[in-house]
Amino acid sequence: MTKPNFTKTVCALAVSTALTSPILLAQEQSTEKKGLERIEVTARKTVESIQEVPVAVTSIGEVELAEKGISTVTEIQQMSPNTTLQKSRGTNSTLTAFIRGVGQEDPLWGYEPGVGIYVDDVYMARPQGAVLDILNVERIEVLRGPQGTLYGKNTIGGAIKYVTKAMSGDTELAVKGTVGSYGQKDIKLSGQFPLMEDKLYLGFAYANLNRDGFGEFLTSALDGQDRENYNKDLQAYRLTLEFRPSDDVFMRLNYDNTEDKSNSKGGFRLLPSMLTDAPVPDSVYDSYTSLPTWNKVENEGLSLTVNWDINDNFLFKSITSSREGYSPTNIDFDNTSLRIFDVPAIYDDEQFTQEFQLNYQTDGVKLVSGLYYYKGDSCGQYDAILDELGISLGLPGYTSEVGGCSNSKSTAVYMQGSFDLTEKLSLTAGARYTKEEKDAEVFNAVYFGTMYPESGWVPGFVRDETLVAASQNVVLDDNADWSRFTPKLGMEYQYSPDMMLYASYAQGFKSGAFNPRATTAEPAADPEIVDSFEIGLKSDWNDTVRFNATLFMLDHKDRQYVTLIPDPDDLTINNQRLGNVGKSEATGAEVELTVLATDSFEWYATLGYIDSKFKQVKSVTPDGTPIDITDQFSITNTPKTTANLGFNYTINSSMGDFVVNGNYYYRSEYSLVEKGNLLTQDGYGLVNLGVNWYSDDGQWTVGLYGKNLTDEEYLVGNYPFVDVTTPPYSTENPGPGTGGDTTLIGYYGDPRTVSLTVGYKF
Repeated sequence: MTKPNFTKTVCALAVSTALTSPILLAQEQSTEKKGLERIEVTARKTVESIQEVPVAVTSIGEVELAEKGISTVTEIQQMSPNTTLQKSRGTNSTLTAFIRGVGQEDPLWGYEPGVGIYVDDVYMARPQGAVLDILNVERIEVLRGPQGTLYGKNTIGGAIKYVTKAMSGDTELAVKGTVGSYGQKDIKLSGQFPLMEDKLYLGFAYANLNRDGFGEFLTSALDGQDRENYNKDLQAYRLTLEFRPSDDVFMRLNYDNTEDKSNSKGGFRLLPSMLTDAPVPDSVYDSYTSLPTWNKVENEGLSLTVNWDINDNFLFKSITSSREGYSPTNIDFDNTSLRIFDVPAIYDDEQFTQEFQLNYQTDGVKLVSGLYYYKGDSCGQYDAILDELGISLGLPGYTSEVGGCSNSKSTAVYMQGSFDLTEKLSLTAGARYTKEEKDAEVFNAVYFGTMYPESGWVPGFVRDETLVAASQNVVLDDNADWSRFTPKLGMEYQYSPDMMLYASYAQGFKSGAFNPRATTAEPAADPEIVDSFEIGLKSDWNDTVRFNATLFMLDHKDRQYVTLIPDPDDLTINNQRLGNVGKSEATGAEVELTVLATDSFEWYATLGYIDSKFKQVKSVTPDGTPIDITDQFSITNTPKTTANLGFNYTINSSMGDFVVNGNYYYRSEYSLVEKGNLLTQDGYGLVNLGVNWYSDDGQWTVGLYGKNLTDEEYLVGNYPFVDVTTPPYSTENPGPGTGGDTTLIGYYGDPRTVSLTVGYKF
């Protein structure tokens, strides 16, 4: 865990200087300005200027993404204040997303996310495969705060919208190749061509992304395993068919497929093992394992979008989609060559959605309305292999197997309108009614020996299906339903053509859930509710300075948490209950600033501050006595301060145009473990630089990018299985936890990397 390159005071000084001097800086420039770019977004499900939308939203377009060398959606967190987007613990493709202190860290089936992910307005229900690589993208939008009225459930923190490019109608072909640190070798192809002139177009995009590991598995209990750790081996492609039968009708059929065959990520042992020779490695990217190192995340989707401009006032839109995901994964919790706490698992998901929208717009009125249907089946199975625990008890090893499904149906109707009350004052009002049904099945089994999810999981393993059938015990088979009315109310005041003030109240909810690790027939937890109050300013000054600011307060009720019920006579490791046992609050501020100092030089700054904390967390003692453990909990993945300071400088020359950019991104200290304050990442900063060259004919591009140039080491995930409550153990001196070992594991962000990209458009 590292210290930042410069202190919070220096960071605050830099940002405050940026915030107090933009107008002066702009006025000092004598050259004629080309003006700030108009940025269009669909945050309210209709195309609007970002400066006219009374929502805290950040938009990063195609050109900016390319010039900064941004390769995955996780890098977008640097551009959006109070936002955390990280690769999860065991794979490259599973997303951990938090906005304003709200999210979901555990990606197990049955749990619902707190930040919604959308690809071309299609909701991705599961975090597996949600670390999207930048491929054929037009822009990425980050909507902060509850979006329950227009986007529905599971957007209580906000939403991430990934918008792909519409076709131009011309024949195009582009290729990009990248080489870089750690043997990086990427190739991207994209193109389009008309099948019927001015009517029917076919587009495609393909990416093959490869990189060696940042580290290695130092030891493995299995022969012939690939020892690379934190490597990348991913293929993705997208096919698009667009049809324009008339000027009023547009249809788009999309298919996308991603297959990530990167190795399972091994964690860094922050404590030496007590049971075997597994000291703390020299590199944070090195690990040990007793599981196979292979891993796979598959995700594919098909969607059909139809837009019909009925007349000048009405627009009808239909979005139909189907998605599937399949992920067999190997997670070695203890990261040793012994089977102390190994968890091989399978995630299997399917979903179908249908949305109909009817939008109306005339002078003084904008109205968005819709009907929405969602059906999702989320299933999985894992084997918690604790052989060393079994052996210590005189048994031939020990495996606790848990599996099941959580299936849900959701229907909703929504409407939101913006109405001009006077020439300057407008009202926004909206509501959504959602009806949700969920059924779940959970089974448990105990095997005295080593069990894997499938035959052949490790060489020579055969799964004894007769034993499995005799051992599996369905502990939960239940259903539940909920309904929720989520309103939004706001006022906007257009002080001048270039300045808008707004205030709003919004509510969102996260779905109720059954415990996917249940050991008894426990009831479902009710939905989580977030109430958010926000006031904001959006302003442009002399078309050279853009200053947007937001103050917010949110109340997060009925938080779903697992309460552990210890039972010394029960060998199972999952004796737990899921309930609505938490409540938290947050207040904060966000600032986004862009200054066009000259036609050639632009600089920008963002600042996020949040004070988030638990107000109540309830639990019970082994005999069922209620207790309050609020003082043991902290909000994870939420630094108090996030800041970004960067620039973009264009140089015109006879050799073509050069664009130089750079930024410094800072995150203050944040917790990684909710209970017990077991692991905290110190504040740190990342330095990134890029140089781009564009040929005069627009065909060639070359980009050189350096990321994390100071080679900071910073935690993004963890597994904490240690005892800090039984004397003489403490947070400073932890003892053995689940599996009988001191399992405190960290996962880290990318080290320093340098890459060179060459692109050509035919």
